[in-house]
Amino acid sequence: MNQVSISGVFPVLPTVFDAAGNPDLDGMANVVEYVIGSGADGLVFPGLASEYDMLTLEERSTLITFVGERVRGRVAMVVGASSDQVADSARLAQAGAAAGAVAAMVMTPRAIGGEAAALADFYTSLGATAGLPIMLQNAPAPMGLGLDSPTVAHIARSSPAVAWVKEETMPCGQRISALRQSGLAQLKGVFGGAGGRYIVDELRRGAIGSMPAAETPEVHVALMKAFRRGDWDTVRRLYEALLPILMVQAVFRWRLTKEVLLRRGVIRSTFTRAPGPAFDAADLDELGTILTRLEAACPA
Repeated sequence: MNQVSISGVFPVLPTVFDAAGNPDLDGMANVVEYVIGSGADGLVFPGLASEYDMLTLEERSTLITFVGERVRGRVAMVVGASSDQVADSARLAQAGAAAGAVAAMVMTPRAIGGEAAALADFYTSLGATAGLPIMLQNAPAPMGLGLDSPTVAHIARSSPAVAWVKEETMPCGQRISALRQSGLAQLKGVFGGAGGRYIVDELRRGAIGSMPAAETPEVHVALMKAFRRGDWDTVRRLYEALLPILMVQAVFRWRLTKEVLLRRGVIRSTFTRAPGPAFDAADLDELGTILTRLEAACPA
């Protein structure tokens, strides 16, 4: 089960809704094509950037199948299977496996709390039924538990199915270094997350990839290509060009991703189920300036 190798840029797809708040399958299909067309190494669905906790279990299962049918093995797919219940996580992971996913990303369940032994039992039980190797997602509170690196290492060491970690609890870079130095024989690598805001530090410390949101995948792909050829000047130039939109994304999150995708003609509605700040007219005007400058700095 653990022979799969993945690395590089894996954007997390948003869940696209129509103006009435229902999943928009045409929009989802367009986003899949948009991300694959950017040259991404893979994609993730559903994750935090997908508003997964605003979807019913049935919606998640149905959309996982739909996304897998559209991907058709053209790039690697990681299925998001986070839940406080082993049975629900296993159901989602199994749906992902049937849809062609190569790994199941599962956040540390908040209902269990930060007790390492209980979390290790959760991932061990899940690994026995998931049908996929597991990526442990260590997100900060309130989304996740924000575990320290020794606890993450203990869980992985106790749970053979954990093959990767997605580390996005600050300071991400230090935690990636600690995990890489922890001597976990079965750990195939650590991905960065947090929207890609710390990608340069993460790559410098040995991250095997990044899982940003999906609004500007072509820039993350160009940055990763520069990293792979050792062109650090280009890596830093692209990162510095991305910083303004990454800062906006840190505040508006799903709404930023969907606004950019709307402007690029990928989706038709920016409807968002998750709570959070909305753009006003000045924000939208500033976003237009940011996008124009980013496109000038990073032409396709």
